[in-house]
Amino acid sequence: MGKFVVKTVASGIKFSLKATNGQVIADSEVYASEASCLKGIESVKKNAPIANLEDQTVEEVKAATCPKFELYTDKKGEYRFRLKARNGEIIATSEGYVAKASCENGIESVRKNAPDAEIVKEEA
Repeated sequence: MGKFVVKTVASGIKFSLKATNGQVIADSEVYASEASCLKGIESVKKNAPIANLEDQTVEEVKAATCPKFELYTDKKGEYRFRLKARNGEIIATSEGYVAKASCENGIESVRKNAPDAEIVKEEA
């Protein structure tokens, strides 16, 4: 089972979603409070399994409604995804992947791991 690791950083508090193998599959923005960070986690748990997929790497992008995963390429040419909640806010982002298939696997991993992931606090 995956887990959300909540940790304090210099500018606030954030979470990382880790797969069963311990790999980080998604990160959050930095929140001002632990309460807002926990709300972000609940949003990922609720939205990830039902999110549409919008592949922005193809020639004809089919716009998807939120909640959605946006699959895109960054400035370095790596594949990434971001999960947007119903209101369009970005609630989780991925690392860069060299292969598109790896990025798609990351999305599936978030879908699978997020709903039942436990929440743990990492001590600074």
